[in-house]
Amino acid sequence: MKLLVVTHYFWPENFRINDLVSEWVKRGHEVTVITGKPNYPLGVTFEAYINDPADFQEFSGATVLRVPMLARGQGAVRLFLNYLSFVLGASIWGSWRLRGCSFDAIFVYEPSPVTVGLPAVIFGRLKRAPVLFWVLDLWPETLAALGVVRSPFLIRMIGGMVRFIYQRCTMVLGQSRSFLPSIAKYCSDQNKIRYFPSWSEDLFSIHADGKAAEIAEAPEVFTVLFAGNIGEAQDLPAVLDAVERLKAHGNIRWVIVGDGRKSDWVSAEVIRRKLEKNILLAGRFPVERMPSFYAHADALLVTLKRDPVFSMTIPGKVQSYMMSGIPLLGMLDGEGAEVIRQANAGLVCPAGDSEGLTKIVLEMAGMSSIKRHEIGQNGHRYAETEFDREKLIKKLDEYFVEAIDSYPSKRAAE
Repeated sequence: MKLLVVTHYFWPENFRINDLVSEWVKRGHEVTVITGKPNYPLGVTFEAYINDPADFQEFSGATVLRVPMLARGQGAVRLFLNYLSFVLGASIWGSWRLRGCSFDAIFVYEPSPVTVGLPAVIFGRLKRAPVLFWVLDLWPETLAALGVVRSPFLIRMIGGMVRFIYQRCTMVLGQSRSFLPSIAKYCSDQNKIRYFPSWSEDLFSIHADGKAAEIAEAPEVFTVLFAGNIGEAQDLPAVLDAVERLKAHGNIRWVIVGDGRKSDWVSAEVIRRKLEKNILLAGRFPVERMPSFYAHADALLVTLKRDPVFSMTIPGKVQSYMMSGIPLLGMLDGEGAEVIRQANAGLVCPAGDSEGLTKIVLEMAGMSSIKRHEIGQNGHRYAETEFDREKLIKKLDEYFVEAIDSYPSKRAAE
């Protein structure tokens, strides 16, 4: 198949779409990616890209077209301009750049923003190809939950845009079952809505050759590790409250690997609360390095703020954490928490409950290493069964065939 991928984020930014594109090429598909200039999560265009953009025009055999786009920068206005510039750049420059090209299907990757769907539906019309939209973040609900947009009028306007996009897609895929009713509110044809979760990345099932040198070895302490985006949704204030509650427990160490829009705030709070001896902010590292950081962990932490929208979400790190075979500590509600419970892969407390997080950390720290290993293996087995990469990508290929066969131009040709 000839596939066009439309994504706001792409390699060298660390997103699951990189793995998907690489796999499609291995399966013999001809893949073209329309994306922006790499600048996530710090909001500054990567220096390596600035120095030699030509090095970023191909990835694992896929052609990569990077549209003119303003970097995220800092602040809400700059983020809005980042979203808008991608829509305009992809719709105008992308349409011109793709002139004469044909595609069997168009795939939209949407961890946020939903506006990535606007150029995709334009490409769908121009190329007369079905559009499959993978919803990884619910708009406008997430914007309201994070307090990014408070005006009911703007929420309705954004909801109208979401409806415009979903209605013009051939298939809309939701990353959790809880997403499907919310998607249906903006999609009149519910027959085109499908469940398609994220998969467990094989990388995390590989044991590192050694432990990351950036973290001191401390076999005598219990290490809780958080890896990933440090943003508003991850509720780091509640995490720091738990760290503070356990400040006197010198045998418990917290490690945060990653960065994001709340990184500076977290760094300042660690100093203000005098938690420098309790928590290590390791910074951001390539995804390939993650197994070496996980090797330090006795437990892996996943958190989301308390909100009905976030309770519908299964954070992508849940699958990766499970695949590692290390037990999970979850401070979250809804489907993500239920997956951890079903798998018996760790301990869970309600979202925003710093006292509850304190209790489950102490409970797991008090377990024997044999018991923790058993819990971690529960998660690994569950991930292999429920979030198997091979099975899910095969299912996605089936969705492509279904969408192509049902597309009006295909039926007319027959």
